[in-house]
Amino acid sequence: MKIDLYFKYFDLLKHIKEIAPFTPDISLILGSGLGDFADSLKIHKSVLTTSLPGYPPSTVEGHSGKMHFCEYKGKKLLLFQGRIHLYEGYEIYETVLPVFISYKTGCRNMIITNAAGGVNPDFHPGDLMLAVSFNGISIKKELTRLIGLAKPDSKTFMIDFPSGEINDKIRSAAELENITLREGVYWYNKGPSYETPAEVRMAAKMGADAVGMSTVHEAVFAAYLEMKVASISCITNYGAGISAQKLSHDEVTETANKVKGDFERLIKETVEMV
Repeated sequence: MKIDLYFKYFDLLKHIKEIAPFTPDISLILGSGLGDFADSLKIHKSVLTTSLPGYPPSTVEGHSGKMHFCEYKGKKLLLFQGRIHLYEGYEIYETVLPVFISYKTGCRNMIITNAAGGVNPDFHPGDLMLAVSFNGISIKKELTRLIGLAKPDSKTFMIDFPSGEINDKIRSAAELENITLREGVYWYNKGPSYETPAEVRMAAKMGADAVGMSTVHEAVFAAYLEMKVASISCITNYGAGISAQKLSHDEVTETANKVKGDFERLIKETVEMV
C-alpha cells in the first residue's frame, strides 16, 4: 500500500514550519549513546518528538526522542536525538520521518550516525567508521515502497550514497583532529535480535565491516530526495562469535559514551567544512 507522506504528515509539517527558527544547513540523526552531542551546541529550539502530530515515539534506551534546532560557529543544525527503528514495530515510512522532516525544512545535507557491531577483525570497540558503502539485502523489499512516496520519479534511480563531497570533509576533519577513522561497509539487519555468529561470518564473507539495525533506509531515502548524505558508525562491540563476551545494549551505550568526545570533535570539525 502506498502512503502519501505529504498528506500523512500534513499537520506535523505545518507545525514544524511554524516553530522552525531557521533553515538548517545540516541535519544529523544521532544513534545509540551519541545523543549528548546536542548538549555541546547552542540550542535555539528543542521539541519533544512525541509532541509532534503523528510522530511515533522511540522506545529504545539511548534514544530520547527530541528534535533540536541548533547552531555551531554560524552553521545551522537540525538534530534528531534518537531515531525510529523498524524492529520497534513501525512501518518504513515512519522510520524515515527524520529524513523527510529535514528535507521539508529545506536542509540538503545529512550525516547519519549509528552504533554498530564490528565484523572486520581489525576493528575494535571505540573505533569510528566512515561508511563507504552498505548492504541492504534484507530491506530492499521495504525500500521499494519508498519510491514515489515523496515526489514523482522514475522507477529506477541512482543511489548517491555516500556523498563523496561530505565523506572527503569527514576525512579531512578526522585528520585535523587527529582522530583515527576507519572506513568500511555497513551491513543492515532488521533486528531486534543481534546477529548470530553464523550471520556475522556470512556478512564478513560478503564484504561487511560492521553490522547494525538502522541507517540504510534513511540514507537511501535521503539520496532519493537528492540530499547529500554520509554515515559514521561507532563500533561499540565485536560481532557475535568474534568475542566470547555476551552482547548487550548496555555495552553499546557504554562504549558510545567513552568515544563521544572524539565523535563530538569529528562532527564539529565536519560541520565547519560543510
